[in-house]
Amino acid sequence: MSGEHLKKTARRVIAGVDADGKSTIVVDETTGTRVALPAFSVNDVWRVDALPAVFTDDDTLESEVELAPPASGLVVRLATFPPDSEIDPAVYAASIGNLHGEDAKADSEEIVGLHATETVDIATIIDGEIYAIYETGETLLRPGDTVINRGIKHAWSNRTDKPVTMVAVMVAGTTG
Repeated sequence: MSGEHLKKTARRVIAGVDADGKSTIVVDETTGTRVALPAFSVNDVWRVDALPAVFTDDDTLESEVELAPPASGLVVRLATFPPDSEIDPAVYAASIGNLHGEDAKADSEEIVGLHATETVDIATIIDGEIYAIYETGETLLRPGDTVINRGIKHAWSNRTDKPVTMVAVMVAGTTG
């Protein structure tokens, strides 16, 4: 079904402590930090501005999804990609730009969606399958597989007829 990725939402359950110091569910909701674009949908579920995180602090999610995490923090997100057959290659860079990712340099003419961010991304496939594409090769990722991209150029290719969902933890990085 075309556009199925546009409907993907993420439920987040946040645990904490009650007035008696007992563990409890504090929040159970669909995340409000979400964007659905032609090339992918993103649901951010948690963000902290600095590490180590303070257990009692709330998340620092903004109302809009931003591609990069805070400079000293991290963001946890679910990303869903439609089949390649549903994406006009010309809209991929525009989709990244809509995430305030103008610096992602998603303008490769050789590989659709090739981009780089100044982050370490740890991405685990939840359902479906997707190719992680690099300048010199590619690999197929299936549910349970994890890929770690460390500030390098990469792209995603969903060559199936169903959406694929991954959970990614993105941490700001530097070249040293």
